[in-house]
Amino acid sequence: MAQATVSARIDSKDKERFDEFCNNVGLSASAAINMFIKSVINEHRIPFEVREPTARYNAKASDIEALKKGIEQLNAGKGIVKTLEELEAMENG
Repeated sequence: MAQATVSARIDSKDKERFDEFCNNVGLSASAAINMFIKSVINEHRIPFEVREPTARYNAKASDIEALKKGIEQLNAGKGIVKTLEELEAMENG
């Protein structure tokens, strides 16, 4: 069977950690990558969930302005301190 080379750029720290993992489980990095490729081919899918990260914050200009205003108020001592229980009670009415 003819051989081919796959080349990918990855963060050097990630490569070190990947190589260490492979070493710890008795594999070469090449063998682990081959296992991944064979799994994709055999299963016709990526062998783990791939999804878009959930947006935790929408950085619209109005949102940034609101954050800046809130920070200014907190820095001026105008913040309100509530416990988690108090906030939940407010939310539940």
